[in-house]
Amino acid sequence: VQLQASGGGLVQAGGSLRLSCVASGRGFSSNAVAWFRQAAGKEREFVAALNWDGRDIDLAESVKGRFTISRDNAKNTMYLQMNSLKSEDTAIYYCASGKYRWTTTAPQGYAAWGQGTQVTVSS
Repeated sequence: VQLQASGGGLVQAGGSLRLSCVASGRGFSSNAVAWFRQAAGKEREFVAALNWDGRDIDLAESVKGRFTISRDNAKNTMYLQMNSLKSEDTAIYYCASGKYRWTTTAPQGYAAWGQGTQVTVSS
């Protein structure tokens, strides 16, 4: 699976963005997907994950109530809807396709990664 992320940009605090990630190749619809992010000078951290059929969602505490992850297997696409953005959400966001059907917060559970898309939230 190869992944291509898009949708990042500059937004004011309190605003919204929707990230998309299109997959090519086989296996996307059979496995979990996730979004991670990495802020400057920090380690990559888990943001959200969704299992293969979209029924099981896992969200980081810092984004609960603000972010939503979804997928459209017919389009080989996953999304991250980000609302009520804060300056601390500023980071490069990476989409990932899992090795397994079920979600995990560990980066090691994901076999393919997108190139990243920059999200900058101004306060």
